Parts: sequence; structure tokens; C-alpha cells
Amino acid sequence: MTAPVLQAEGLTKSYPGVRALRGVGLSVQSGEVLAVIGENGAGKSTLMKILAGVQPPDSGEIRISGAPVRLRSVQEAQALGIALIHQELNLAENLDVADNLFLGRERLRHGLIDTRRQHAEARQHLAKVGLDVEPSVPVGTLSLGQRQLVEIAKALSVDARVVIFDEPTSSLSSGEAANLFRVIRDLRSRGVAVIYISHRLGEVKELADRVVVLRDGENAGELPRDEIHHAAMVRLMVGRDLTQFYAHQPLSPGRPMLEVDGLRTAANPRHPLQFRVHAGEIVGVAGLVGAGRTEMLEALFGVTPALGGVVRVDGVESRPESPQDAIRAGLALVPEDRKRQGVILEMAVRENVSLAALRRDSPRGFLNRLWENSLAAETIRNLRVKTPSPLQSVQFLSGGNQQKVVLGKWLALKPKVLLMDEPTRGIDVGAKHEIYRLMEDLAREGVAILFVSSELEEVLGLSDRVLVLHEGRITGELPRSALNEEAVLHLATDTSA
Repeated sequence: MTAPVLQAEGLTKSYPGVRALRGVGLSVQSGEVLAVIGENGAGKSTLMKILAGVQPPDSGEIRISGAPVRLRSVQEAQALGIALIHQELNLAENLDVADNLFLGRERLRHGLIDTRRQHAEARQHLAKVGLDVEPSVPVGTLSLGQRQLVEIAKALSVDARVVIFDEPTSSLSSGEAANLFRVIRDLRSRGVAVIYISHRLGEVKELADRVVVLRDGENAGELPRDEIHHAAMVRLMVGRDLTQFYAHQPLSPGRPMLEVDGLRTAANPRHPLQFRVHAGEIVGVAGLVGAGRTEMLEALFGVTPALGGVVRVDGVESRPESPQDAIRAGLALVPEDRKRQGVILEMAVRENVSLAALRRDSPRGFLNRLWENSLAAETIRNLRVKTPSPLQSVQFLSGGNQQKVVLGKWLALKPKVLLMDEPTRGIDVGAKHEIYRLMEDLAREGVAILFVSSELEEVLGLSDRVLVLHEGRITGELPRSALNEEAVLHLATDTSA
């Protein structure tokens, strides 16, 4: 067998207070799809950044086709044929598609950018990922899914021998994800090595030729193609079997805690919304991309004020014109994008968890540091936040632990109604299990929970009832006894219309 196109041995990396990698190694052959999986904080993203030249390792060795190399920058990695597609999109929204594809590698003619050549080459790369947009279109006007495909086309434009995908489907619809899988299979058939990171184990099973598992910054095991199945992957990731993953125990619903009558959102003003969520009830919201689920939650929380309708929280009428109004009424929102809307990355865990309750618990404008320390310690303990200290900057926590900080911030307010938008997006199976446990505990305490999820298995497993949206309107409501994938998709595609 020829030498692996990319091989790493003994990679170690530490950050302040955290050792991210301890002697990690992997190898990938040309024409192979290697999946790298593990819980949040296992070291996957750190490993990929080292392989792509974003960060240097503290120790260890990297070899390309058997020859040792030092990757001191992204440019050096790209010159050796390694391209990384980040989970967080890395595009300049004010530039057009072609300019993004060739940023830093512009096609020049007589010292000036050759726009015609750039557009011609861009069309070729866009065609490879099935994105039918003009190269002159500003990236800022594209949907999240389209921007993700531009990011993939950008990686392909460097003629990479190794393409690293870090959670590439997190912003894609099912159709766009299927197109991405076609692209990956095409890359494999052309001899390109693919390293694929995903928390969606179904994707891993579908795509991977081999799986490498990381746990707590170390190699935990490896699975060949014929041993890649859900139970084996979970066992290696968490070091234990996760039985009863969706162990939902329906409760007798209490009084109506959230009553929505005729709510008209700015995104879909022609379709008034009407529903109830009772104390102790977990209600899921399902629908395809663009169905208006996020817009509904943002209208309830006053992020985008509603155009009309009545909202009652625990029997009291509320018309949230701002998040402050919603908070006073007893609402809390865990947003879809935790890094931009949920936490302040540069601030410590302690400051983040106290942020929403400062006005209530630090009267007269003076910070109550004893209260803040106590709240942080309680949040870390109750939510099992993995952090070396309450003073640790949130940016150094894993995605799952960042999400727990977001939850802790809102739970400090003891809300009556908890709105959750994609609460487990980008979170590994172990952290998902803990979020589900927390939701069950809150329901038992009488909190009404309304959550949006694009993972149908999650909606079916957690919900007492499911509201299904299609193009901004509720097309149906399903009790737990009638919940199944076919029934949800039937309403989500509005085949009854």
C-alpha cells in the first residue's frame, strides 16, 4: 500500500487551562472518506485546525505522502493540497461569489483582476457543488445553505488533495445535504482524500469508509467500514452505552402557560398563528427550511415584533415589542446561533451566566459579585459544564458546553416559558443527552417548553405534541400518540393542501 496522503502522529496541543490534544494520530489515503467523530471537547476541531495550518501543534509530526512537513500557515497547507471548510462560514459578505472563491489568489491580467477569467473559473467550481448562482452575485444576498456551498466550492478551487469538512451540513437543507454527499463521492472517485467531521452519525454511516473516534483529546478507537453503526460509534465516543436516549415521560399538562392567538409575524403576515403550550409540556415545532419556525420564536420574544395578535403568558396578556418585554413577561429564548446571539465569547463563564439577570439581582447599578459567583457555581454544577474555572473565557469551551452556558443564563431568570431554537445543533450525542435530561427536568418543574428542531428524530422523541409549519402557517398539530415521520413530513410538505 502506498503511503497515506496525510498522516499525523503524536499531536499535542494545549490552551490556557485546557489540554485539547494528547498524542493524537490519524491517517487518510487518497480516495478515502475518513470520518472523525467525538463529543464536544474531544479535540476534533483543534486537530483539523492543526492539519490545515491554522494553528501549530505543541508537539507531534505531520507527513504528506510520507514526507515530514511543517504547516506554519493556511497558505502553506493549501500549497501542499490541504483545504479546510470551517463549520463557521469564512466568507466576505460584501464581495461577490467569484471574489470570495479567489480571495488572496486573484486571477490577474496586467496587474489588474481579470474579472472575466475569475467568473469563468468560478462557474466551473460552482457547477461541481450544484450551486446555480451567478459569480457576480454578492455573497451577502445568498441563503445560509448557498453560502455553505460557496465555501465548499472555494475549497475545491485550490485543487486540494485533502479536503476537510467540519460539520458541513449544519446549515444545509436535506436537498442541499444530499447534493453535498454527491460532491464528496465525486471527490473520492477522483482520488481526493476527504476528512469528514459530523455529529450526525447517520451521515457518517452513509459516507465513511473508516471512522476515527476521539475522546477527551485522545484516540479512543477506530472502526472499519463494516463495523460502522450507531451503537459502536456512540460507545467509543462516550465510553458507555446511552440507553433510552429519548426517555421522555409525558406529564399531565397543567394550566395554559403560553397562549398565542392570531400572531402575525413580519416574515409571514398573511398566516396568523394560534396554539397553546401548557405548564409541564414539551411542544416541538417541525417544518422544512424556510417554514417560518425561527421567525415565530423571534416574534414571541420581541426580537422582530409581531404585526398583530395576542400573546398571553400564564394568563397575562403580553405584546413583546422587545426582548426586555418578553423577559418581564416570563419568556426566555435559547437562540439558534449561540456564538452570535447566545453568549459573548470573550467574556468568562461567570459573566455570561449572570448577564440576563443583572438588572434583577444587581440593583442600583452595582454588581453583586457574591451573587454572581454563587450563580456561576450553581450553573456549572447543575448543568455539568466542563470548564476549569468560572473565570474561563467561553470561547475556549466546546460547543456543547457553550450551549449549557446559554441555557444557564436564561434559567437564572426562572422563566415560565422556555423557547428553544435548534437547542442541540452542533452538539455531540453525549451533550444532547444532557440537554434532553435538562428539558425533562424543567418540564417536571412546570416550565412550558416550545422548541424548534430540524432533526425529526429529536422532535418525535421529545415532544408531547408537535406543531408543523409550512411556509409560515401551521398546517397541523399532532399528539404524541399520532407522531411518526410520515405524518410530520405529510404536513411539512403540505400535501394535504
